Amino acid sequence: MKFKLRHAIGIFFGVVVLVFTLFVLYPAESRWFKPMLGIAFFVAVFQFWLDVLNENKSNREVEEKFLEFVRAVSDGVKTGIPIPKSIMQLKGDDFGALTPYIDKLIYQIEWGVPLRDAFLRFSKDTGNPLVKRSMAIVVEAEQSGGHIDKVLESITSSVLAIKKIKDERRANIFSQILQGYFIFIMFIGIMIVLQVFLLPELDQVEGSVMTGVNIPGIGGSSGATSAFPSSIDFDLIFTFLLLIQGFFTGLMVGKFSEGSLRYGLKHSLVLMFIGYMAFTIAVGF
Repeated sequence: MKFKLRHAIGIFFGVVVLVFTLFVLYPAESRWFKPMLGIAFFVAVFQFWLDVLNENKSNREVEEKFLEFVRAVSDGVKTGIPIPKSIMQLKGDDFGALTPYIDKLIYQIEWGVPLRDAFLRFSKDTGNPLVKRSMAIVVEAEQSGGHIDKVLESITSSVLAIKKIKDERRANIFSQILQGYFIFIMFIGIMIVLQVFLLPELDQVEGSVMTGVNIPGIGGSSGATSAFPSSIDFDLIFTFLLLIQGFFTGLMVGKFSEGSLRYGLKHSLVLMFIGYMAFTIAVGF
């Protein structure tokens, strides 16, 4: 992920919202102070979040178009055309997200770059594990003088099987993703109920019970006491609990659905933002 101008613009606007929150809302003790902190953070990282989404989408398209690419090369090899010429015949064809990498591969072949080096650069440029494994097999088969057409057919079958397995996993795991979001929303509700309703009631009950009781170090007959030490900030504790829970829940959702914790970051940001905003707004009002 490269740092781009839009990332800097997003961070700039996030800082603007943060400065406004700190210098305008904080002195006035506005109930919107904490929610605006969450909005400032979300604005600053939003462009990075979009990159994760786009990268995930691009990787899926690369795998799909790689299957078409291998099939096209395989069809050319079956007719007796060498691999370099079979690849060069694909110049100008549309392979979606894979097109820039294929064009670069074709240019390298035209410039006389060895096929092995061109394939290795092609797989490295895509950054896709499936493409890397497949091209490594093609390189070894080409060097050993094996039947390239059969190797390409095997790779096509393998890529198709992997794609089918991934699609089935996404379909089967969708209900579990919804379940993960639903459980986290229930957790948010529990935290809100504890902070807004239960803890204040416990303070009042404890104060009523201790009124008139003079115990050294705890309280006296002059007034009510709190059920919890004043040094404990449950608001802050619950906020961190929600953020931690949202972060790791998102990672697990990404692992189950995409097979990688990296793609769980998009879920983590959404869950953390929802949890923080819901809790701070509910407590503030």
